[in-house]
Amino acid sequence: MSDQRGLGDKVKGAVNKAKGEVKDQVGNATNDRSLQAEGKKDKVKGDAQEGIGNLKEK
Repeated sequence: MSDQRGLGDKVKGAVNKAKGEVKDQVGNATNDRSLQAEGKKDKVKGDAQEGIGNLKEK
């Protein structure tokens, strides 16, 4: 079975994007540039995972 046509990738992507947003905002609030960068990286990873999920859907 092909991961329910990308659903797993979409869920993982959404989780990574949410986690990244939290890290980005906490880093912004605490002026922690390292945490902000980590959050931005997680958001990009989430976008990529969602994109893969969307491709698998087709």
